[in-house]
Amino acid sequence: MNKLYPLVFIAIIIAAWELVCRLGLVAEFMLPSPGKVVRALISEFPAIMGHSRTTLIEAAAGLGLSIAAALVFAVLMDRFEFLYKAGYPVAVMTQTVPTVAIAPLLVLWFGYGMAPKIILIFVACFFPMLIALLGGFGMADPGVLRLYRSMNAGYLRILRDVKLPYALDGFFSGLRISVSYSVVGAVISEWLGGEGGLGVYMTRVRKAFAFDKMFAVIIVTSAISLLLMKLVDVIQIAAMPWKKYEKK
Repeated sequence: MNKLYPLVFIAIIIAAWELVCRLGLVAEFMLPSPGKVVRALISEFPAIMGHSRTTLIEAAAGLGLSIAAALVFAVLMDRFEFLYKAGYPVAVMTQTVPTVAIAPLLVLWFGYGMAPKIILIFVACFFPMLIALLGGFGMADPGVLRLYRSMNAGYLRILRDVKLPYALDGFFSGLRISVSYSVVGAVISEWLGGEGGLGVYMTRVRKAFAFDKMFAVIIVTSAISLLLMKLVDVIQIAAMPWKKYEKK
């Protein structure tokens, strides 16, 4: 029953949107009707899917690099306190700079290829993953840690047996956020130019004032983000089977 509430709310928003368009309260070229957006989505679906492929490749590359880097830095910062004190403020600072502001610089330095896009996605996704992992390491049971240390267990053994399992929940929470950031970051980076991608397509249709197609791209981008977040849920259940019963 609870799942019906968001569907009802979305239906109300679409109905209000349709009513506004029918009453002519907003010019049609500025706010196309839901029906016109659906028709644009159907007619442009092959082109949008082609651009989606480029966006997903960029998002996957940036996200994968951010996960690997976050894991390495989280382990080092957890192991060495001076690295935590030195590196954490820098990681926080990366989130205070708007991605839109650094995107032109990345294009200037690395050109219009995939490199600046992947770097931008990396910057957007790295911090949530790092914080999630550090928080997960900090959740490890102190009693279990004392037990392992009393048996002369080394840090790598404690990391493998205790800290990583405790960090799984936080890891997947951070990953759920990062997958949506990766798609949004890819689209934003593509606004500045390139040969393909949802952001490039969005820029083209915006310049042509084809806002029905632009709304169609927005719907596809949202759908991709939701599907990726659902995929994270599936992977989490596979890695942590007990979560399946906790959600019931």
